[in-house]
Amino acid sequence: MNGAESLVKAAVEAGIEYCFANPGTTEMPLVAAMDRDPGFRPVLSMFEGVCTGAADGYGRIAGRPALTLTHLGPGFANGIANLHNARRANSPIVNLVGDHASWHVNYDPPLASDIESLARPVSKFVRTSRSADGLVEDMAAAINAAWQPSGAISTLMLPMDLQAAELTAAPKKMVINPPKRRFFADGVEAVAERIRAGKRLVFIVGDNGLTEAGLKAAGRISQLPGVKMYAETFPRVSHRGGGLPDLDRLPYFPEVAIEVLEQYDEVVCAGVPEPISYFGYEGIPSRLAEPDRLVMLAEVGHDVVGAMEALADAVNAPAFAPLEGQVSMPNADEKLTPVSVGQVVAAGLPHDCIVSVEGGTCGYPFFTQSAHAAKHRVITNTGGAIGQGIPAGFGAALAEPGNTVVCLQSDGSAQYTIQTLWSIARENLPVVILIAANHKYNILQNELRRYGVTEFGQNSLALTELDRPRVDWQALAKGYGVPSVSVERNAELMLALREAVAAKEPRLIEMSL
Repeated sequence: MNGAESLVKAAVEAGIEYCFANPGTTEMPLVAAMDRDPGFRPVLSMFEGVCTGAADGYGRIAGRPALTLTHLGPGFANGIANLHNARRANSPIVNLVGDHASWHVNYDPPLASDIESLARPVSKFVRTSRSADGLVEDMAAAINAAWQPSGAISTLMLPMDLQAAELTAAPKKMVINPPKRRFFADGVEAVAERIRAGKRLVFIVGDNGLTEAGLKAAGRISQLPGVKMYAETFPRVSHRGGGLPDLDRLPYFPEVAIEVLEQYDEVVCAGVPEPISYFGYEGIPSRLAEPDRLVMLAEVGHDVVGAMEALADAVNAPAFAPLEGQVSMPNADEKLTPVSVGQVVAAGLPHDCIVSVEGGTCGYPFFTQSAHAAKHRVITNTGGAIGQGIPAGFGAALAEPGNTVVCLQSDGSAQYTIQTLWSIARENLPVVILIAANHKYNILQNELRRYGVTEFGQNSLALTELDRPRVDWQALAKGYGVPSVSVERNAELMLALREAVAAKEPRLIEMSL
């Protein structure tokens, strides 16, 4: 058995299902080893950012790590943006990066680079293997570092000669320790005391506090006087619909968020870090609430659900009452707007599907409407690096084979990892990609207005509009093997979405706005 074979065998024994791969020369021993173990499932993508985004989406839904396999420093660098998002989502990922043979790298060949320096900003665990016999031990350390309550990213560099070298002894059996969450009673009692004292409290809920059980506990607590619940602005996974409480997301722009939080005596953090503005704006505080107004119920990685349930019981909160209502529908004959898209999509979701949202054009209107939709889960862009939405949906679809995934995607950000369409078609997954085609970077135009620009000049428009030429989404989808349709009116979207969900195969719908 060589080093690569021992690694593949160890991954299978650890319960790793998938390896999202874009291999090159230095990974050939690993590719050959994958042929020898039928329990290993590599998935090819045409760009490394698709691999890392898919591993992120898979980790969020499956709750356990996938592998990525990339080629040297440049290949890994192509995937860093979505690893940034995954780090902010606390997703468990183990990156395997093939490196030059240890006897060759010192000659500074053209593709040599400092891979460890590239990996450290997005990885909690970084290691370069030093011996073939130690590869399984290195893999165990990487998996254990990634698979913890507050999930993390591990990056393991594998010199090519070690992958190919024969082992001198039988590999040690890996010891994998699946994560265990816990909460601290001190945090629960601190918040309970404030509720009993009549304090006005606003909660920001994240992590597993946005699962069904966490939301039901939040629904109980929110019935108490003086209590308001918000979800974090960009949740890793948020359960929605099906009668679950409607936790609005904390507003994105800092002045609005600050105004909301200032209405309360204190801010309770339940599975979220200190709330900080996404960007710094002159004259507006970076902190959305000062530290002396923050109360920590549970930290990221804690058992947020357990803490919320314990708090609800400690203050004798009322029983959970399911949310009632239905999605309001637009005029079928009218043209699509962001609001009507949100309504139609929310009304058309199948039970327990997964929605990957990237882009504010239709993302925020959808989230507003989705409270009364069928029960579903929403993945959002946690780190702000665009190009996540479709790869994350791809990975989520592999985490739950056969389940429908809807990618609600803006047209500009879709182009960053559009190669995902090919991987989705190759795996024949029931992923419906909805492209909000307004042919511009709307968020950038909004930011220009916030900066004080009242009239866009030629260069501002050149850097924020995508209409010269307009992307032919149907031709692009066809080129990647995905059936598509273009719609302009609400009735057309209703029909196209219904047909796409029923087809249980890849579909792309261009929504002309």
